[in-house]
Amino acid sequence: MEPNDIPEIALDWHRAGRGAVLATVVETWGSAPRQPGSQLVVAGDGAMMGSVSGGCVEGAVVTEAEEALRDGQSRLLTFGISDETAFAVGLACGGTIRVLVEPVGQGLPVDMLAALVAARAARQPVAYGVNLESWDRRLLSPGDDVLADVRLRSDKAGREDDGRFIAPHNPPLRLVVVGAVHIAQPLMPMARACGYDPVLIDPRGAFGSAERFPGETILEDWPDEALSALKPDTRMAVVTLTHDPKLDDPAIRIALRSPVFYLGCLGSTRTHAKRLERLRADGFTEAEIARIHAPVGLDIGAKSPAEIAVSIMAQITQRLRKG
Repeated sequence: MEPNDIPEIALDWHRAGRGAVLATVVETWGSAPRQPGSQLVVAGDGAMMGSVSGGCVEGAVVTEAEEALRDGQSRLLTFGISDETAFAVGLACGGTIRVLVEPVGQGLPVDMLAALVAARAARQPVAYGVNLESWDRRLLSPGDDVLADVRLRSDKAGREDDGRFIAPHNPPLRLVVVGAVHIAQPLMPMARACGYDPVLIDPRGAFGSAERFPGETILEDWPDEALSALKPDTRMAVVTLTHDPKLDDPAIRIALRSPVFYLGCLGSTRTHAKRLERLRADGFTEAEIARIHAPVGLDIGAKSPAEIAVSIMAQITQRLRKG
């Protein structure tokens, strides 16, 4: 399992009889290094995965988690660190964090955790809400709760005025790369490291081979057919890299008429100008065309395939986080 699979790991450890405690950042002030929703899971044998901070704060949370396994009680921990001692305990420039500690089975019900894991596996958005005073817990689907819906749309966990902490669990972000070219080779693992499920589309079998892209999901269908089958949504980014209008244009047309949050296209200014002429001839409006990021990536002077991949992921991240 990956470090992002904390609920799955917690359920697996609990079912294996190892015991499991989930620790979740619920609030931060100052320059805490981990945002609300960040999680750490601790097993009864001392194993751990994930992070809520680092340094001595992490150690203190693990100690409290072990105690929670013994007494079966959930707890809310607060760590306030002065600037003078912040670095030693993992809060780089001082700050305060509040961490929720929940033993699985005694605090967090196993069936609720299992339902959360099942929703994540099915790529269904769901929010976990817990009242930090009464310990009332609920899984909230879209439409169940206004505040949960806001959290799901913003993809940000946090504490509400009514005393609840709400953590959204949205389907993983997806990156669809059209063109199994040299830039795609560093871009695919880079996207995965950033939390995306990457998919590579290229009907040319020699390009999109398992030898060139070991372990990657590769679709050899025509780009528009493959992209349509993936059902583009607001959590998908699309990047076209082939330079070949016969491959790039069909995917671009599908992406422009879909709610994907990012569309970037490789090519020079001259190449992009010709691309715009074709799109206008196909009836696309200036507003639709304006959604394209081209030439793709932030202008950081990138030269090598890896540097270009960095510029692409940086621009995708900028679009996702800053709009």
